[in-house]
Amino acid sequence: MVTGAASGIGRACAEALAARGAHVHVVDLDGERAAEVAATVGGTAHGADLADAAAVDALPYDVDVVVNNAGTQHLAAIEELDPERFALMQRVMVEAPFRILHRTLPAMYARGWGRVVNISSVHGLRASPYKSAYVTAKHALQGLSKVVALEGAAHGVTSNCVNPAYVRTPLVERQVAEQARLHGIDEAEVRSEVFLEHPAIKRLIEPVEVAEAVAWLCGPHTSYLTGSELVLDGGWTAH
Repeated sequence: MVTGAASGIGRACAEALAARGAHVHVVDLDGERAAEVAATVGGTAHGADLADAAAVDALPYDVDVVVNNAGTQHLAAIEELDPERFALMQRVMVEAPFRILHRTLPAMYARGWGRVVNISSVHGLRASPYKSAYVTAKHALQGLSKVVALEGAAHGVTSNCVNPAYVRTPLVERQVAEQARLHGIDEAEVRSEVFLEHPAIKRLIEPVEVAEAVAWLCGPHTSYLTGSELVLDGGWTAH
């Protein structure tokens, strides 16, 4: 099961896992686009608002791979950020993954095998201004991932995070205008001075690069790799 799977990283993950023989449950807020992806990969679509606990609890639970990818972004200074927006982002990126794992881990434990991959971010390791809700959520997701790693180890279940820097996705593209406004620069400068300021490799990551890392974590040669972060940040955290 891959959340946020109708586009960007999630779609690439659905395609990569399907190419390796998985039947993918394609979960997304946009049910129509989820259906299109599911038809492409031979999976099953689920239109679901992950901010709605009842919708999350209605998702399939008998799966052996969970990729918690769905996310949302909003840029604002802390004193200007609507607390309801902050809470919404925690529901989507922290509570929903917990609820999904609360229901899916028992089936993995019963089989003695499972893979949990949480799509975190370099912002699960580093902070940036105007991203208090996102940075908080990604740090929390990493804490949840580590607890799952410890609890799942005796049951053949691994849990890891993938931490990319800026990926060429609609979520990132939607940030350009906001970043330009907040930093007082033009949109071209956002790409060169904000998105690519910290990485040593001066380009955005492609979704397929993240997806291939996810697929590797779900494969047969990573049974001893758990509780870790696979950092795809182009050298950002090497500073």
